Order: sequence, then C-alpha cells, then structure tokens
Amino acid sequence: MTNGRKILIIEDELDITKLLSFRLRKIGFEVLTAHDGEAGLREAREKRPDLIILDLMLPELSGEEVCKAIRECDDEIFSQTPIIMVTAKIGEVDRIIGKVIGANSYITKPFDIEKLVEEIHKILGV
Repeated sequence: MTNGRKILIIEDELDITKLLSFRLRKIGFEVLTAHDGEAGLREAREKRPDLIILDLMLPELSGEEVCKAIRECDDEIFSQTPIIMVTAKIGEVDRIIGKVIGANSYITKPFDIEKLVEEIHKILGV
C-alpha cells in the first residue's frame, strides 16, 4: 500500500521517465516528473515528494547539484527527502560521491525496474 505517496522522477531520458512513471503509477504512487535539474529542484521544493529518483547527469543543474541543494536546505523535513540516484556512471568513485552528497541509494543503468521498486518500498517502508 503506497498511501498516495508522491515520487518525483528527475530524468532527462524520456523512455526511462515513461517506464518508471507507468510502473510506479500502476502500484499506486502519485508520480511527478522533471527533465532537467533546475526544473526538478523547483518541482521538489513546490510539491514536496516523499521520494526523489534522480539521474546524476542532467542538463541545467547536475544531479549532484540538485542533491546537494536539497541536503543543504534550511527546511529540515525537505532536506531529509529520500533520494535514489539512478545513473549510467558505474565507477566506485561515483558511487562514493553519491553517498557523500547524500543519496540514500545508488542504482546504475541499465537497471531492473523491480529491484528499483523494491528499493523504493524499503526506503519508504511500504
């Protein structure tokens, strides 16, 4: 049961956004989307999602910049929003950077959507 929880997908690859949106809506999540980092950060601030799926390589602001902006925000509740980074960068250094800047989880592309859904459920406790 998702209890109407909102997930924001910040991803510039339209096919990935469509696939994730379809799957997450099918299991009951409300899904918000943004296709660049600047729009994603604005959407996150305005809509206050329960979880953010964040691509690392984005136009406008990078996923790293978005994650840092959220974690450094003065609003304590907003700054604790869970973030799952989804990226094509597979290096261990990239994974460490993701954790250091505040990502709760780091998943590399291509990814198994069911494993991503499991991670979402684990983080949100649903």
